[in-house]
Amino acid sequence: MSWFTEFPQLDRYQLLSIRKTLDEGFREFTRAYGDAIEHFFDPLLVFLIGFEKLLLASPWWLVIGVILSITHFAARSVRLTIGVAIALILIGVFGMWEDTMRTLSMITVCTLLSIVVGVPVGIAMSRSNRAQSIITPVLDVMQTMPAFVYLIPVVMLLGIGRIPGVIAVVIYAIPPVIRLTNLGIRLVDEDVLEAADAYGVTPWQRLWNVQLPLAMPNIMAGVNQTIMMALAMVVIASMIGVKGLGQPVLQSITNQYFTQGLMNGLAIVVIAIIFDRVSQAYAKRSQQQFRGRDD
Repeated sequence: MSWFTEFPQLDRYQLLSIRKTLDEGFREFTRAYGDAIEHFFDPLLVFLIGFEKLLLASPWWLVIGVILSITHFAARSVRLTIGVAIALILIGVFGMWEDTMRTLSMITVCTLLSIVVGVPVGIAMSRSNRAQSIITPVLDVMQTMPAFVYLIPVVMLLGIGRIPGVIAVVIYAIPPVIRLTNLGIRLVDEDVLEAADAYGVTPWQRLWNVQLPLAMPNIMAGVNQTIMMALAMVVIASMIGVKGLGQPVLQSITNQYFTQGLMNGLAIVVIAIIFDRVSQAYAKRSQQQFRGRDD
């Protein structure tokens, strides 16, 4: 074999040895720390199950009423509120209400986790170029890694179920909110920051009262992208036992049920549109109120 004609590479036994070493190392880590990690996520599991049971046990009209109230409070748009009501009623009419509630609870928990973890990380990136240079390559890997790959380590570590699904979804969906939080804060006008400093504000007051409100459209855009990616990952996470709209979609692929897949896919789209429109409307209204108060 000549390296002039064929690319030089490790032989089969060397590659097998490397893979075996890495696999055995991860298995040893799983045996040593798997139970501790699983117990660490027990409170999250209790919250997720409780929230899901609450949505399923509540009367459908009450759930729709709460969602419409949140929509109207956030967007102050009668047209959007009516559209959300029609979409939710159609979901129930076509027999997808329970799966939609399961997916809604999953996406809500994953989105909240992504915000709680992602926004502080984005703020840290915006305050330090060194932190940005370290975290950015990690986010690049997280965004380009195939979604199915995330299922392998979490299943080996925690088995199948809700918590492995939540972890996989959060890892896959969190990069946009981190990136756009960092970008939004960095794009705040320097003149505005100088004016805030002239008033003698503390760094915390400047962040909370100036930078975050002005960066809110970018942050909410990151939240929207996170929600979209989380909804896409929920379908894949159904392979490891995550209940909701993803399982009928997976069944429709296996059994070639076009209509079932289409209807459940449209229900996922409806959830995505509701989250997107409401969050964007709230961000715009909040920024308008901030600018009006500033003027």
